[in-house]
Amino acid sequence: MDRRQFLSLAVAGGGAAALTSVATPARTAPVRTNARIVIIGAGAAGTALANRLVRRLEGAQITLIDPRRNHLYQPGLTLVATGLKPADYVLSNTADWLPSGVTWLADRVAAVDPEAKTVATEGGETLAYDWLVVAPGLTLDHDAIEGFSLDLVGQNGIGALYAGPEYAARTWQAASRFTEEGGTGIFTRPATEMKCAGAPLKHTFLIDDIARRAGNAGRMNMVYAAPQRSLFGVPIVSEKVRMLFGDRGITPVYERTLTAIEPGAKRATFATADGTEVLDYDYIHVIPPQRAPEFVRQSGLSWADRWTDQGWVECDMQTLRHLRYPDIFALGDVAGVPKGKTAASVKWQVPVVEDHLVAGIEGREGTETYDGYTSCPLITRIGRAMLVEFDYNNNLTPSFPGIIAPLEELWISWLMKEVALKATYNAMLRGRA
Repeated sequence: MDRRQFLSLAVAGGGAAALTSVATPARTAPVRTNARIVIIGAGAAGTALANRLVRRLEGAQITLIDPRRNHLYQPGLTLVATGLKPADYVLSNTADWLPSGVTWLADRVAAVDPEAKTVATEGGETLAYDWLVVAPGLTLDHDAIEGFSLDLVGQNGIGALYAGPEYAARTWQAASRFTEEGGTGIFTRPATEMKCAGAPLKHTFLIDDIARRAGNAGRMNMVYAAPQRSLFGVPIVSEKVRMLFGDRGITPVYERTLTAIEPGAKRATFATADGTEVLDYDYIHVIPPQRAPEFVRQSGLSWADRWTDQGWVECDMQTLRHLRYPDIFALGDVAGVPKGKTAASVKWQVPVVEDHLVAGIEGREGTETYDGYTSCPLITRIGRAMLVEFDYNNNLTPSFPGIIAPLEELWISWLMKEVALKATYNAMLRGRA
């Protein structure tokens, strides 16, 4: 089933049953092997791959390493942070998604030795592997923002939805007061690469819309601070967002990177092209710099000549295979590729890694490639969104050309985000989408 067919089911209202039962990989005879496969991370990428490999391989020793007992549906955090969903909407049990035939080691990875082909955990275990898939997600570097700590979220007008469901709910506590009382709201994003680059924009649009619905638009001064010279990485989408900001009175300021906050005084300091700038706020949404986990950087898996401050795994952008260690693949947020830090990207990355890993076990070359496909249902108000899809080359790649215009605010795009996306995501976790 290709992307257009899959999304057609969602648009047609086929329901979760159709989404999970029809989008099944083609059945092939299992490959017999005693290969030792270690997957680091039980997020969307690691879980989806584990489910697919269990069906493709017979006799493989598949170990998944992740300390988290709860699985986090990250696309739902923006809805929690605006009061549209409860915090538990994004939580489920990690164990419920894992297939039989996979060993789950609930521990943190301390180090990878790509020469010895071993993974060491903080609990003291050392696992040898034949194939390694690095999919631990990323680290939110909150300490990079001077004066900020997570215990401040929900107080003194401070929000931070990326930190998890508890903090997304606290973000709504602060944001809801702002929509009622008014004042200056500052919405930030980091200078680093980040997961779901549309999330800061969604939060900005939704808070503005909620304030308008309450009749408080005239009391709001909405400011969006971008470290870059644009509002989105795809130029045509950036221009559309700029136009929407203009229509709604949201002021974009460019080349502004948040470096510090003073919670008591409600002041934020930004690095600019000319030095620093201090802005007062009544509400601020903080998104910190994002980096690869420390073990990735310390294990020599990162790029040496790009993203050096962030540490993303060095890999081929089409196959996601490590360029120096061919028995290692990267998946999801940690992969050092120009696009792809969304759940929709994972949907298209996982079959590529599956294909090349199984081909490697069989002693042949894989054929599947990843073109950078990234999807962002960019919410612009309650009940409206733009279904923005693009590739490595910033080409728009709409799944429904002529039916769903990618740069129009449509209810069907909202429906896909608010209703259909979670069923699609769950099908992906099961390896059936």
